Amino acid sequence: MKICNLCEGQSKKSLNGKPHEYLVEIGELRIFKGQKPRRFKEQDYQCQTCRAKITHSTDSNNLAWTLWHG
Repeated sequence: MKICNLCEGQSKKSLNGKPHEYLVEIGELRIFKGQKPRRFKEQDYQCQTCRAKITHSTDSNNLAWTLWHG
């Protein structure tokens, strides 16, 4: 299935960008604990329109929003 424009745009958002209206959380929030400032969180989302999966990460070493192409 083709990735929708909203998901393509989501992958370019900054760390503080909110998920678009058709993204719903899937799975549990993952909390990675370590010594400050290495703590971060990750949450997976799935688009209800195109079924794409996107991960949001607060880790400064990763992209804020990762679009997974299946």
